[in-house]
Amino acid sequence: MIRLETLEIAGIGPAIHGMRNPKNSWEKSDSFYCSLRDCESCRERGENGECLLNNPFFSKMDMPFVVGEKDKQLALQLALGGSVHGKFRRMIEVWVDITAPLYWWKEFDTYKVGTVANSCSTMHKIHDKEFCLDDFFHEHLTGTSEAVLIQIIGTLNMYRNMFNTHKDKDYWWQMIQLLPTSYNQKRTVSLNYEVLANIYQYRRGHKLDEWAAFIEWIEFLPYSEIITMGAK
Repeated sequence: MIRLETLEIAGIGPAIHGMRNPKNSWEKSDSFYCSLRDCESCRERGENGECLLNNPFFSKMDMPFVVGEKDKQLALQLALGGSVHGKFRRMIEVWVDITAPLYWWKEFDTYKVGTVANSCSTMHKIHDKEFCLDDFFHEHLTGTSEAVLIQIIGTLNMYRNMFNTHKDKDYWWQMIQLLPTSYNQKRTVSLNYEVLANIYQYRRGHKLDEWAAFIEWIEFLPYSEIITMGAK
């Protein structure tokens, strides 16, 4: 499977401001930074009086920012116009920790433009700790397949011990080339709403569970409608 932990979201305010530059329509903007005061008089309340910032992702933003209805409508209109008109989405940055199997990272690496990632190193740290079953995503393995994985883990630990004892690189190669693609790796990833819109378009309905979870994470981001364009 996959684990996603949002670290920070930034740039929604500047992106909405810049979105209105082409038509010099800043006076029509109805968005504002929330001071977290005067809640009773706030004009941006959801149904039943619930605060629209009642979303755990807002605690990961640079400042609480409320996008007004007029700005939402314009943002969605521009987003529906494609990447040229919706280029303001590139200004909204997201940082997230992702732990996923190597076979998923291989697909994610298709998205090189607008992404930056720092990963835990397999090359340098593969021998640091003993391998265990929980280092691998194996929720779909049958009993026979899981037994094979357990046997591979035993072999990896054998070569790990031999490498740590003798420092012979041949033993290191056995670990690197034998390591299953179900091995999970953690990366801290920086991307933006435009990249997420591209991912959302092409990975919705993908047969991998990891992509389904990633799509669900996108849909829960603040103002995700400018990413999904109402296609949830």
